[in-house]
Order: sequence, then C-alpha cells, then structure tokens
Amino acid sequence: MNTTQPATEPIRLLFEMQRDDNPRLYDDLVRFNKGPKRVNRLRFLAHEGLMAQRWLEQGLALAPQIQLPRAEATNRINVQAARQTNQAFDLPEDGEGDA
Repeated sequence: MNTTQPATEPIRLLFEMQRDDNPRLYDDLVRFNKGPKRVNRLRFLAHEGLMAQRWLEQGLALAPQIQLPRAEATNRINVQAARQTNQAFDLPEDGEGDA
C-alpha cells in the first residue's frame, strides 16, 4: 500500500459490476438510474461498512474484559461477529443463496 500520497488528493474510481458479482449490492445500486445517485449510494454503503467494521474491532478490543475463559469468550465473539455479518448482508439462515 502506498502511504506517501497526500490525504487531500481525490480518489477516482472506474467501477464495473455484474449482477453475478454481488446480486444484493447490484440490485440495490441498479435502483438508481443516474450515475451520481449510484455513486452517492455506494459511498454511503462504504461509509456504513467502515463504521460497522470499526465498531466490531472496538467490540473485539473489549473481549478480554468478558468474565469468561479466554477461549470461550473468543468463540462467542467470533459467533457474534459472524451473525452480525450475515445480518448485514441479509443472508438466508438455511444456506440458500441467490441463484
């Protein structure tokens, strides 16, 4: 990763996506018929994803404070993180995906 670029430099992305890549994200973005609206939606989803990731990292940092044996606490946090990820992407519980 190149960290020498100034933080004020804009980032430009050319982004192409097919429904097969990520059906749920594709369906969400295709609702908007204008490019700027799609870009704003993608920007919003990326921001929310980063916030959720930081929240999860903070939760994991608090894990040693849990009054359980270390391995059991870690397993519970991993299960909780997996459930939150599944809920975030609205995956069916029976394991069926979009076909």
